[in-house]
Parts: sequence; structure tokens; C-alpha cells
Amino acid sequence: MVKKYIVFFILGSFSFAFAQETIFRGVVIDSKTQNPLENVVVSIQNSSITKLTSKSGKFELHSSIEGEQLLLIHNQNCKDLLLKIHSNFGQIIYLGVLQLEDIYSDEVPAALITLLDSDLSDDNSSSEMTSGLLQSSKDAFMQASAFNWSQARFRIRGLDSENGIMMLNGMTMNKIYDGRPQWNNWGGLNNVLRNQDFSIGTAASNYTFGGILGTQQIFTRASLYRKGAQFTFSGSNTTFSLRAIGTYASGMNASGWAYVVSAGKRWAGEGYFEGTNFDADSFFMSVEKKLNNKHSLNFTGFYTPNSRGKNSPNTAEVTSLKGETYNSYWGFQNEKKRNARVKKVEEPLFMLNHYFKIDEKTNLNSSLMYQFGKVGNSNIDYQNADSPDPVYYRKMPSYFSSLYAKDKGEFSGEFTPDYENAEKSKTIFLANSQIDWNAMYFANQKPRQNGYEPAQSHYILYEDRTDDKSFALNSNLNTQITPNISFDGGVTYRNLKSHNFQYLLDLLGGKYFEDIDPFYKGDFSQSDLQSPNRQVKEGDVFGYNYNFLANTIDAFTQFKFSYKKTDFYLAQSYSVSNYQREGLYQNGIYATTSLGKSEKVNFENFGFKGGFTYKISGKQWLFFNGAHLTRAPSLRNTFSNSRLNNNIVNGIESENISSAEANYVYSSPKLKMRLTAYYTLIKNTSKTSFFYAEGIFDNGAGYDATDAFVSQTLTHLDKKNTGAELSFEYQISSTLKTTLSTAYGNYVYSSNPNVSITNDANATKNGAQTTFDFGSAYLKNYKQSGTPQSAFSVGLEYRDPKFWWIGTNINYLTDNYIDVSPISRTSQFYINPANGFPFPEATSERGNELLKQEKFDPITLLNINGGKSWRVHKKYIGLFASVNNVLNSMYKTGGFEQARNANFRALNQDVSSGTPSFGPKYYYGYGRTYFLNLTLGL
Repeated sequence: MVKKYIVFFILGSFSFAFAQETIFRGVVIDSKTQNPLENVVVSIQNSSITKLTSKSGKFELHSSIEGEQLLLIHNQNCKDLLLKIHSNFGQIIYLGVLQLEDIYSDEVPAALITLLDSDLSDDNSSSEMTSGLLQSSKDAFMQASAFNWSQARFRIRGLDSENGIMMLNGMTMNKIYDGRPQWNNWGGLNNVLRNQDFSIGTAASNYTFGGILGTQQIFTRASLYRKGAQFTFSGSNTTFSLRAIGTYASGMNASGWAYVVSAGKRWAGEGYFEGTNFDADSFFMSVEKKLNNKHSLNFTGFYTPNSRGKNSPNTAEVTSLKGETYNSYWGFQNEKKRNARVKKVEEPLFMLNHYFKIDEKTNLNSSLMYQFGKVGNSNIDYQNADSPDPVYYRKMPSYFSSLYAKDKGEFSGEFTPDYENAEKSKTIFLANSQIDWNAMYFANQKPRQNGYEPAQSHYILYEDRTDDKSFALNSNLNTQITPNISFDGGVTYRNLKSHNFQYLLDLLGGKYFEDIDPFYKGDFSQSDLQSPNRQVKEGDVFGYNYNFLANTIDAFTQFKFSYKKTDFYLAQSYSVSNYQREGLYQNGIYATTSLGKSEKVNFENFGFKGGFTYKISGKQWLFFNGAHLTRAPSLRNTFSNSRLNNNIVNGIESENISSAEANYVYSSPKLKMRLTAYYTLIKNTSKTSFFYAEGIFDNGAGYDATDAFVSQTLTHLDKKNTGAELSFEYQISSTLKTTLSTAYGNYVYSSNPNVSITNDANATKNGAQTTFDFGSAYLKNYKQSGTPQSAFSVGLEYRDPKFWWIGTNINYLTDNYIDVSPISRTSQFYINPANGFPFPEATSERGNELLKQEKFDPITLLNINGGKSWRVHKKYIGLFASVNNVLNSMYKTGGFEQARNANFRALNQDVSSGTPSFGPKYYYGYGRTYFLNLTLGL
């Protein structure tokens, strides 16, 4: 009897367990070859329930979640398949044969998006402000944002990429220095970065608390890649001319090993803009060892060295003389174009992941990462010599045609243009509009009996270098607590040591270069009082030399609740950050505050967010997301002038961010639509910039020189972004589809930030004030710059059953504004530096005219693309071609006001001349461009 009870108890237990779950079975095959697909990821969304298909393409998924769910079938190089399934405990549901389609024909190069030089105001930024985030989303609006609008530098919701989180295998990849991903680290790795997961806006992510723009998670686990080889060959006339990538994935073998390798090359002797050479390599490896059914280890490593010649922003005067593709950064040397401003990035990354499947409901992923390398931005430095810049203001016609006589007492002098010399200057500029490398080599030599020999260099080529060493570790836990409740949590620690210095690349034929600042005398001219009057040579560090030290800890928890008609989630985050500067030079100007370690700057931050989804029907949803969080300022904005001293920005504090969005989604086989309204408020941001300003200080108040090279720091700058998005996709027939995407935004500054100006020259005078409070800059309701705030796209696509397709879209982008100069919006702008009183001619009407924010002309872009794919002896061949901006429209993508005219009279005279010498500088977009891509799948 006892044995019978035991048998009954065991059978009863199994029956009860089976009654508390649903089993889903199916087979996944290739839609073209009809062959089964191995190692396809089958998962239930918003849960930790995941399985891989077997060699025969079969899978069996056990779900303890009751009610309606979404089943995701995901495989590299295939389109995701999303199915609605209904779980009935105690049943086995056979889903039948599920077919996945190739996505090769849709391939568009990430380089067209992620390698735009869109950091308008800071050449030394290590990150590119791009629309790379979310570029693989299948949402029609996101596709338009990434592929149609990105050429005009459109930013989703007007947000910089620091507001989105880029992750690799659960590890955050945003830089501590500026909060943005370093897109150049990923260049040329297109074929191995297709396994991705997205959360848009403040929606829940399984891996992190996330940003207000969204979260992009990239998986490089070797067993997730489809077995086989792939070769890609591309041609373009944008950033690169030629590209070749080869990739091989082994699949998981019987011994539990899987690996993926990839290598690529991108190159251009000259890109779309003059003198923009490009050279990049990419190497990738991922190796996984399955230890047993619960544990797997995966190693990922990649190295993507790249070098890119930059293109210059130009004034309207320069563009009128030389055209939109003109670039002042290059010149001929030995009959070859040489660019003086080249950005080089070499930052290899190594990551070890441990995947621990605790049980069917719980997974723990832990990561260890180390990244090191260098980012360099080259430029020309010169001492006791004329500027080598071909567009230096004294070389331009406008210098002579905008002349005014000296002031007469408190009144402006008369307009005295010199048109004769202006015409001569124009002729000389057109004949000598590029950098003269030969002249610099000649200036660096001295005569000797039989010719010339190297002497003290007056001109050199140097590099602003950042050599980072980053170490990070993290752990993420995902578990299904009950059929309706799941939990996600994680903690990440990151450590950064960032060495920043000037590096001498080329003496340009000279013998040595003096490590001094020629604008100062004696000890004040010394870069390092510990080693005065140094004569530096190629390969030496000089100028400035310091370390940034940073530590951050981030933790988050998240609970998700799923029911038949409603879903909701709640998430919390907590972070601690500390920053420090370590000066390695004792600068002559700041002898007591430059050498050694600064005080530590500590920030403690928190965040809360939540979301609610209401399922109107099987085709319609309403969902709402909201978040409130604080965020530490970036490392770059914490120190006021890190190259010279340890000074911390006065009043620096954490940013305060609030965001909310409401969405309506309709999805059926023929119609897919999303309508979104959003609101974002970012408070207490800070920003530091450097420039030479004329008439900035008040001589009457005892500030001495009224002209100075200064650093400007903004604090308590608030930004408000509101708007709406429409994504519409309609399948007219089985072969014809139309799309409509619309973005309407209103992105403004919502505060009047405080402006402080630092004049380093005053530090050379005993007891002189160096930092001045200029009060508020009246920026409230000025538009944020750098992106069109409204965009529209209409597209039509035909896909033939014989595997060829063609599509076209027309796009209209508007409401793009120039980046305004804050110092011109302070009350100091109206003060005459000669006497400390307001300019008599400074009326409010004229002031409003001068300070009106420039709005760029609208942009219309017509794009055409198409492709064809073939199966030859079970091998895949895919051809893709596109032509962007078919009508060859020329347009401004961004620009900024020069801050040199720092008072009303200087700006008024310059503008009134009709040929301003210090007019705004602009960036221009690509004209007509093409892209060709051939893919071979073996």
C-alpha cells in the first residue's frame, strides 16, 4: 500500500505541475530553402522563457504564464517573427511550421548613419552625436528616422544620444566622459551586430533602467549566430568608397563549442567633402563554451581602428566663393591631399560573459569588460608666425569690406570699407584656398651654406589625445516569480582612468618645438614648471597633461505584471559617481591649482519609472510610460578648464529629468500604426566652451584688456522637448506597401542659464580676478539646435514574388535652427567696454534683429532603393542599391554663431557692413549619393 501511495503521489505531482503550464511546440524553417533552422531563439516576450531550436528546427517551450502572450522567433540574418499565442494550462499547443524570411535584401550600411561628423562645436569630443540608436527597429517611423532623415541629422524627439543606453551583452557602453556611445568602436561590424533587442523611450528593458530615448541591447553570444559564411562588398560616395566584410559562424558543435569571426576593411581616398580621407579596419571574435545545461562562458573581443579626415564648417562668405563641399582643413603635399584635422580611434574591447540558467524561470548573466586605447584629434599649432588657416579672417575679403573707423568718444566710428583690398584679397584667396604645407616646412628651416637645415619649428602638427583604460563588471538577474509577475535587476561597476595630453606628431621639417605659451612671459608661459623651457620633438607629450579618474556604481530593479487586459511595470534605479582630475603638469598660469589631484566630486542619483498597457483588443493597445530621474553631469562638463587646472564648475549639480509618453498602437496583417505624444524636461544641465572674444570685458571697471581668449560655462540650463510621432504602414496588396511617418516637435530652452567667464590671462596678475559672473543668458524660448524639429516621409515599396524589390520615399524636414551664442544674450552684451555704460545706439528693436535666431530653409529629399536576391546551389546572393537625395538638393544640417563679436557695437557693425567677417559657420549635408551592396551567403 505504501508503494502505491508513493506512485500516486509522484504521478499526482507531475499532473499538478503539468496543469500549471502550457507546452508550445513548433518547427522553424527557412522560407526560401524550406530547410530547418538550428539555434533560432524562441522566447516569450517580457519573460525569461527562452529556447533554441534543434538541428531539425524543432522547439518545445514550457510557459507558466497564463493568458495571451507574444512569442518572438529571432535569428540572425532573418526577419523577426512575432506571434500572439494563448496559454491554457495543461494543454500542448502545436504551432505548426514557422517560416523565417531573409533580411539581406534590406541591408543598409550603418556607416551611412553612424559616421556623420555631427559634433558641431567640439572637435575633441570622443563620441559622435548620431541617430545610430534604434536604427534596426522595424517600426516605420524608426526606419524613416534612421535611414531617410539621418542624412539631415534628425534626432528622435530632439534628444542627444547620451539619453539613450547602448549595451553589449548586458554591459552599458556609454562613455563616462560625455555620456554618449563611441560609435566608431562599432564601425565595420555590421554582420555580427544584428542580434539586438530594443526598448523605445522609457519603456521597460530587461537589462537596465535605461534612458529616456531608449535602450539598445546587442548580443554577441556565439551560439546565437546562424551557421555559415557571409561576404559583403560595398561601394559608396559618402564617408567611404569601398567596403569588404567577411564573417563565419561555426554553430554549436557536439563538444559544446561555438565561435564567430569577422574581419572588414573600409577605405576612401576622399569622401563626399573635399580632403576627407577615410581608412578603417575591423576585427571581431566571439567564442562560447557550453559547460553544461546550466552554465555557458562566452568571450567577445573586437578591434576597429579607424582614421577619418574632418570637414570644416564654413561661413556664408566662404561657401559663396568655394561651394558647399569646400573644406579648409587640407592642402597639397607632394601632390597628395593632406588633411590637418584627422580623427583616429583605436580602442579594442574584451568581454567575458557567464550565462547561468538557474532554472526554467531564472537566468543570471554576469559580465567582465576591459577596454583600452586612444582617441586622437590632430591640428596645427604655431608660434611667432602667421596663421596657416586659409580662411583666417584677415585673409578674407570681408575683413576689408567690413572696416569701421575708431570710435568717436562713446559713439561708433564711420563705416570705411576698403573694396580695393577686398577684391585683391578675394583673388589671393581663390588662388590659395587650401593649407600651404610647403610654406610651413620652409618656415621651419634656416639657411646654410649649401641650402637649408632644420631649425626651431614655428609650425607643428599635434594631436589632442585621450588614452582611456576602462574596467567594468556587472550582473543581471531575470526571473519569472509567478505566472503574472517577473523581476529584472542588475548592478554595474565601472572604473575609468583617462589620460589626456597633447602629442607632437610632426615637426614639419623642423628640429624642435618650444613647450611654452608665447602669449605669456616668464614662468607664466611654461606648460610645466617642473620642466621649464623644454624643447620637444616628435613623440613627446607637451602643452597639457592630466588624468581623469572616475568610478560609477549603478543598480536597478524592475517588476513587471502581465494580465489578460492590462500590463504594467515599476522600475527603480540608484547610482553613485565620483570624479577627480589629476594634474601631471604644473602649469605656469595656475601654479598652485594645476599639479596633483583635485577634490573628489561626488554625485548620488536615483530614478523611478513606470508604464501601463491596456489591451483594447487583439489588434489595439494603449500604453503609457513615465519617468523621473536625476543624472550626474558628464565628466567633461564637471571641470571648468581641465587642461590647465583642477577647478570644478561652480554650482555643478546633478541633472533633473522628467519624461512621459502616451501611445496608441493598431496592428493587423494589413495595417500597422503607432501614434505617440511625448513630453521631456531636462533641468540643471551645464556646458563649457572656449573662444576668443572681442570687447568682452569692461575697461572702465578695471578689467584691463577688453579682448581675451576665455572659457564660458553655462549652468542651470533647462531644456523642454514636446511633440508627437506617427508611424503608419499599410499593405495595399501582397506585393505593394506604403508607409507614412511624421514627427512634430517643439524643442526649446526653458530657462535663462547663468553664464560665467574665465579669463586665464588675469591669473598672471597678482590678485586679479579670473572668473566673472555675467549673470543670466536670456535663452528661454530659444529653439534647441542641431536637428530638424519636424519631419515627414511618404514611401512606397514593391516586393515581387521572384525576390526583387524597389522602393522610393520623399521626405520633408523643417524647423532646424542655428546654435546661438549665450554670451550675446547677457546684459553685458549691451555694455560699452570702454566706459562701462550702455551703447547709445543699442535700441531694443535693433537688439532683437541682431539676436533673432536663424531658421534654416526646409529640406526636401527624394530617395530610391531596390534589391534582388538569388539562391544558387543553396547559396545566397543578395544585391542592394540606393540613391539618396536624387534631386541633389544642397542644404544646411547645422551651424553655430561665432562668439567673437561679444558686444552690441562689434556685432552691429559686422552685420551692418553686409559682409560680416565673423558670421555664423554652417555644416552642409550630402548632395546626391549612392550605395551599392553585394552579399554572398555560403
